[in-house]
Amino acid sequence: MAKIGEGGVAAIAAQALKAQQARMRIIAENLANADSTGAKAGADPYRRQVAVFQPLKLADGSVSVHMARVAADTSAFKQEYQPGHPAANAAGYVQMPNVSSLIEALDMKQAQRAYEANLNVLENQDAIEKRTLDLIKK
Repeated sequence: MAKIGEGGVAAIAAQALKAQQARMRIIAENLANADSTGAKAGADPYRRQVAVFQPLKLADGSVSVHMARVAADTSAFKQEYQPGHPAANAAGYVQMPNVSSLIEALDMKQAQRAYEANLNVLENQDAIEKRTLDLIKK
């Protein structure tokens, strides 16, 4: 088992906080574009984006996580019958984004919990350091 260097716990948690924050921004973008269709018939609507995380080796040798890139979700677009819509095809169907508000809400909850867990690590690390200094002073 690798030893975590000084500041390692805080560095690991801080990197994870950044990754989850970026993930939440992507989820918010997906939710904001859940009804964004193409501008004209045959144009693709908004395509759902997903965060791709990868391990990140820190300077002290410890490993955290970072968002390596944003990838497009390749699942199929939904079709809705809306013959008067500007993006409707000849049959009256409009391609709708492949965004599910339910899935995005669940992903957001998971990202929030991971963010909160890493924030707790930082807060506990701070409390431990303060308590240690208090003991040294006595």
